[in-house]
Amino acid sequence: MSETFTLVITGAPYSSQAPQTALGFAKAAVDAGHHIDRVFLYGDGVHLASALCAPPSDETHWPDEWSRFLTQHNIPGVACIASALRRGLVNETEQKRYELPSANLRAPFEIAGLGEWVEGRIKSTRTLYFHAGD
Repeated sequence: MSETFTLVITGAPYSSQAPQTALGFAKAAVDAGHHIDRVFLYGDGVHLASALCAPPSDETHWPDEWSRFLTQHNIPGVACIASALRRGLVNETEQKRYELPSANLRAPFEIAGLGEWVEGRIKSTRTLYFHAGD
């Protein structure tokens, strides 16, 4: 039986395994015929949507990997607006609103409120959380 998942990532790339583990799960779920309704980034997880990430060439570029996966499978990637603004992640709309020098949100991610998380919980059979851990 096919299931629909909403994934919530709260750990940042390069300081936690959360984005890597979530991507491994998402790929396996899609390969098994399941559907990912959306990926919601919260807390430090919003760093995954930064266009300014530049890891060394011998490391996996997790924001690029996520962008490719979301685009390939037409899955919405949503960064919590409150978490994003606190961490200096803005789209063009927020850049203009706050009169900032530039936007740095990586495509295909979008910025939205917690309503996206609530909608995902309602529409999905399961919501999985990938935390940074201690």
